Amino acid sequence: MGNSPAFQRALLKVSGEALMGRSQFGIHPDMLSYVADELVGAAALGCQLGVVLGGGNIFRGVSQSAQGMDRVQADHMGMLATVMNSLALQDALEKRGLPTRVMSALTMPQVAEPFIRRRALRHLDKGRLVIFAAGTGNPYFSTDTAAALRAQEVGSQVLLKATKVDGIYDSDPVTNPQALKLDHLTYDEVLTRHLKFMDATAISLAGENRLPVIVFDLLKPGNILRALRGEAVGSRVEG
Repeated sequence: MGNSPAFQRALLKVSGEALMGRSQFGIHPDMLSYVADELVGAAALGCQLGVVLGGGNIFRGVSQSAQGMDRVQADHMGMLATVMNSLALQDALEKRGLPTRVMSALTMPQVAEPFIRRRALRHLDKGRLVIFAAGTGNPYFSTDTAAALRAQEVGSQVLLKATKVDGIYDSDPVTNPQALKLDHLTYDEVLTRHLKFMDATAISLAGENRLPVIVFDLLKPGNILRALRGEAVGSRVEG
């Protein structure tokens, strides 16, 4: 606690929708700046940080706009959307003096490094923030699953899931004012209760490897920092 990190290395998952801010789609400059400022503050704590961004603010393979489209084709479009978000965040972070690398699961050397595990570890060891783009590089897998996978590959000690609500609820708190917040859960409880804050594949992968998952409100300033310090924020899923 205090000014030292509780985790040496962490991976943060941020949805693409979070970057929309007040807009209906795309990247809102104010929200991009906010996320960048939060990450710069968190990096100053000394924890090695990886980030996975969603692409739902631009395109999602299972969205309304993808109906009638081949699922594999649509999912690849969604992966490209995560690359666009990653490049935008990289630009914002580097303008604030934080060295950042984008590593893509899809090969596109003109704009991003290919994901190579040993190279990613080297970047993290050197204090660079690494953004893992293009999901897993495979259709039918969400960016939640990509976050759980990359967290395992680079040896993260925690998976942080930044959302628009302050934790995990037994139902949607937006539509149900009586929804009950659940502060602590096991992986099995999440799966058996069909809680939808993260897809089942991601939770299963985290559970198999005993990777703690902390779900918290991105829009409350300082929450990323508090989570990295080990303070009680949001909801926690562990064995």
